[in-house]
Amino acid sequence: MKILHILGLAGLLWLTGCATTNTPGDNTPVPLPAPSDTSTSQAPQYPAGPLRPITAGAAQGHVVAGISAPSDLWDRIRRGFAMPDLETDQVRDREQWYATRPDYMQRMTERSSKYLFHIVEELERRGMPTELALLPYIESAFNPQAISSAKAAGMWQFMPATGTYFDLKQNAFRDDRRDVLASTRAALDYLQKLHGMFGDWHLALAAYNWGEGSVARAIARNEKQGLGTGYTDLNMPAETRMYVPKLQAVKNIVAEPTRFSTDLPVIHNHPYFQSVEITRDIDVKLVASLAGIRLEDFRALNPSLHKPVILSAGMPQILLPWDNAQVFRKNLAAYNEGQYASWTVWTVPNTMSVTAAAQRVGMDVGDLRQMNGIPPRMMIKAGSALMVPRAAGKGADVSEHVADNGQIAFTPEIVTRRTAVRAGKRDTVASIAQRYKVKAADVADWNDLKLTGKFKAGEKVVMYLPVRLTAIAQARTGARPAAGKAPAHTTAKVSPKRKGGTPSKRKR
Repeated sequence: MKILHILGLAGLLWLTGCATTNTPGDNTPVPLPAPSDTSTSQAPQYPAGPLRPITAGAAQGHVVAGISAPSDLWDRIRRGFAMPDLETDQVRDREQWYATRPDYMQRMTERSSKYLFHIVEELERRGMPTELALLPYIESAFNPQAISSAKAAGMWQFMPATGTYFDLKQNAFRDDRRDVLASTRAALDYLQKLHGMFGDWHLALAAYNWGEGSVARAIARNEKQGLGTGYTDLNMPAETRMYVPKLQAVKNIVAEPTRFSTDLPVIHNHPYFQSVEITRDIDVKLVASLAGIRLEDFRALNPSLHKPVILSAGMPQILLPWDNAQVFRKNLAAYNEGQYASWTVWTVPNTMSVTAAAQRVGMDVGDLRQMNGIPPRMMIKAGSALMVPRAAGKGADVSEHVADNGQIAFTPEIVTRRTAVRAGKRDTVASIAQRYKVKAADVADWNDLKLTGKFKAGEKVVMYLPVRLTAIAQARTGARPAAGKAPAHTTAKVSPKRKGGTPSKRKR
């Protein structure tokens, strides 16, 4: 029995010895041997000296990894900082700028509380530095409705072409550059792409602001001159030169808010929203009502929407505050008080005036203009997708093709003026029509002639020409226009019995 006790004690001592092999006073862990090939036998390794307990200093140092959960989202962001710090005068300048504007910082950080958790989750999933979660502070102050003078939109500030490249839909009904999920996905895709190109996060950020081609050319110029090619070495526009310093300044404030006398609002380390599936077209107001939230709160989470209706074929999911999502699901299942969508889409069959379109769909002209953003003195081009009232209980939901690709296009109204031009030798109805780019049938109608009709040299020919062409006609013939001008129209006609009169019929 004693022999068994001795063998057991020896085994315990051997296992304990494998737990630590540090020498006295050495807090550096000894690296484990590399995994061996199972096909090759190796002699076991034993501790070389006597066993020592782990000291308090070693337990408190970086040798032992912390296992406590982040206290809030700011703590979680700090733990993921992985980019090299930038130490420049520009950073100090921006620190001072932000620190002396506590109201601005408070509004900006409170606005971000809806979106930060999702962004941090995505960054960690991709293994990217969490400093990048702070980038929308620099781009848009975390305003998803922000639009720059250069037409960049959303909290990540995508230009139209770049948004299209990263599959952000921009149509008559929504702009995914403002969508929380889609724009974040595209921004992180783009940043990863840029980091892969330049191998440096500071240069990747410069390219995000200035363009990858501009950064590549700046690097090439410096290489040619034997100069450095880091972020601080490149000759860049002032905006790009200050871009990373701004991010570094915000990072420093988030890292040590008390140092800058800044109070960051509490942002809990849990999701603010969740996705909810939409299976049919439904009014935005109805969604907000069924979810029990204010309309402005719904739009803050779904800022890509242009119109008062959600087209399920193009936007099959929406975002709702976490606690309200289940409320919406239950209320939607029990809803039986009327139709879900009071708006639908009408595709314009041919180019027409706003008045004609309004008559076709039974809307007030002003309401049609406002709903579809139609500017003054414009006609609606064929193929445009207009938002119009949906008849109660009628019509199917909008198709996926229209929901994803619907656009609205305009062409200027043509304002014409009655004038007279002089015919030249051998001029005919056809030659006059060709010269002034009008229809031969209209020239014949205006002058009470047949399509094969001819004019005498010097004869006055009645014409209804666009105002911009009237001056050209006058310069050619020396004729003066008749007083007044005809209303806007596409083709002017007069009755053969009213030669020289005002047009009796117009296509609007």
